[in-house]
Amino acid sequence: MSSEGPKKDILSRLRKIEGQMRGLQRMVEQGTPCPDILTQVAAVTAAIKKVGAVIVQTYMEECLEKTQRDPALKQGETLRDFQKAISRYIDWA
Repeated sequence: MSSEGPKKDILSRLRKIEGQMRGLQRMVEQGTPCPDILTQVAAVTAAIKKVGAVIVQTYMEECLEKTQRDPALKQGETLRDFQKAISRYIDWA
């Protein structure tokens, strides 16, 4: 990832998630009721999925920009690389 704007956004989101994870650990240590913990797990999961979506969009934009900048690039190869990455993400999400 080469763009500074998306990189800062992603790092900010990841730091927030890190804080949420520490909060989850404290909740478990303190014996917080399961429904409350599950609510926070759902929030962390949604935040991680959003980070993935931002990365997917950034990657797609970078791939398109790269192929437009250098038409000699093998567009098929770039597209296959993108599809592999998306497939791995979708299998998880």
